[in-house]
Amino acid sequence: MLVRQRMTPEPVVISADAPLSEARQKMQAGGFRRLPVLSDGKLVGIVTDSDLRAHGDAPEGAKVGSVMRAPVLTIRSSATVEEAAQLLIRHKIGGLPVVDDGKVVGILTAVDILKAFVDVMGASQPASARIDFVLEGEEHGLTEASRIVSGEGGEILGVGTYREKLGENPVCYLRVVGGDPEKIAQALRAGGFDVLGVHALAD
Repeated sequence: MLVRQRMTPEPVVISADAPLSEARQKMQAGGFRRLPVLSDGKLVGIVTDSDLRAHGDAPEGAKVGSVMRAPVLTIRSSATVEEAAQLLIRHKIGGLPVVDDGKVVGILTAVDILKAFVDVMGASQPASARIDFVLEGEEHGLTEASRIVSGEGGEILGVGTYREKLGENPVCYLRVVGGDPEKIAQALRAGGFDVLGVHALAD
């Protein structure tokens, strides 16, 4: 999944010469927490709501450029969401301006990345459930698990494995919708699968 698929395009920006009061107004009006700061059309920094709070006693007429954070970390729209997530974690920040060819084309926040993660996991689908089980050879692999889920009236929305293993075997999850998750789990157990848990989402 690429950054361009998850970013907010054409974000609200502010000039480095704008007063802090304008930055506050823009954040309050838009309901967001950060603004890319431009000077002569080029990105020169970023200002966040925490920056504004930290300079609440700034003199009347104080400019955004005096409190913005610079230089600012950016990412390309063609980068992966995983790359963006690693940058946010490594630098302990909440968002990244997206810059292509020197132009701000979007902004990507931690919330955007969390939403992408939820979608990939299939957890954005209401009334879905995650079933965790152990993969143990062909007889107890994904093909057979899929057949059992389908036989119980379920549909698989997502599938994956965890980094942790149970002994020598990988732990897998299926995100399913339709059917009764508990009955699906029972059918998997009857088929010889080691089911570790069922985690249902409410409607």
